[in-house]
Amino acid sequence: MASKSKVTISDVAQAAGVSNSAVSYALNDKPGVSESTREKVLKVAESMGWKPNSAAKALSDASTRTIGMVIVTDSRVFAVESYFMELLAGLGEELEYNDYSLLIRVVNNPDSAMRIHRNWIAAGSVDAMIVLNVEIGDSRIELYKQHPEVPVLAIADPSVTKGLPAITSDDTYGSRLIVDYLHELGHKHIARVAGPERYAHTFIRDRAFMAEASAMGMRCDSLHSDYSPEQGRDCTNRLLAFADRPTAIIYDNDVMAVEGLHVAQEQGLIVPDDLSIVSWDDSFACTATTPSITALWRDIPRLGSKAVPMLLKMINGEPVENIMESPYEMRQRGSTGAPNAVSDDE
Repeated sequence: MASKSKVTISDVAQAAGVSNSAVSYALNDKPGVSESTREKVLKVAESMGWKPNSAAKALSDASTRTIGMVIVTDSRVFAVESYFMELLAGLGEELEYNDYSLLIRVVNNPDSAMRIHRNWIAAGSVDAMIVLNVEIGDSRIELYKQHPEVPVLAIADPSVTKGLPAITSDDTYGSRLIVDYLHELGHKHIARVAGPERYAHTFIRDRAFMAEASAMGMRCDSLHSDYSPEQGRDCTNRLLAFADRPTAIIYDNDVMAVEGLHVAQEQGLIVPDDLSIVSWDDSFACTATTPSITALWRDIPRLGSKAVPMLLKMINGEPVENIMESPYEMRQRGSTGAPNAVSDDE
């Protein structure tokens, strides 16, 4: 048998037939495992002569001065979408001012994300967490409800955070702003290339778009995507394949809107005479096209900087209230206009 000093958590996990995080929970007397698993791990550890390293334990109980964030997205989207970069810019500047670091992992599936969250909780890797793209019934929310010792801030609507602190955007207002703007231009048939259906903010936008379009006597079609340029292109091609195609398309991010503009131009459509294009998120890319793209603007770097004081208060054990992001504003540019009388005659 290995000597005491060489027995690791991994050794105990392998012998007990459980994960490293389960061993860490059990040995550190933290919630997250059943009592039967805890007893099993403690017995195996004792039989192997495992002892915690005093220096490592002292470090695990101390502040890491680190905020954690696990981003679940396709790497293609992370590489090109402006939202993440602007958010990180705001977070980074404020964290640097407070002498904190940001630990980021980018994964492409929820199961990998959950594994990382559990491991970070068990190891005490971060002082607090930021959770993005919250889903309806999100397992991450349930996990942190079970671990109130770890402060967590959700960038999401409070309706899906089960009481966890949140920074939210008024997506219902943003949806109405776009629909009302297009209605005033004379559009009667619009479409939306939305994000993944599992996200709570997608559901909120879907519902608001449909409700406002119905109230205005407009038709609104909707397709869902993964936010990538490739799916932006595919969805645009599908929407334009119909004889009664929409006269305006709204895209849930900037890169899909740019790709939609390219598709329209490749098909010989004149933007905005034949087709108006709107991006939900504004960015430099929206101003670098011809024509430039009308977009909803909000101060995303400011969102990042607002998050840090909330996180620091939670780390210090202070209560925080949910707050709202900067309000949306419509940035009108050359990609939108009154619909062509011929193409709007349905």
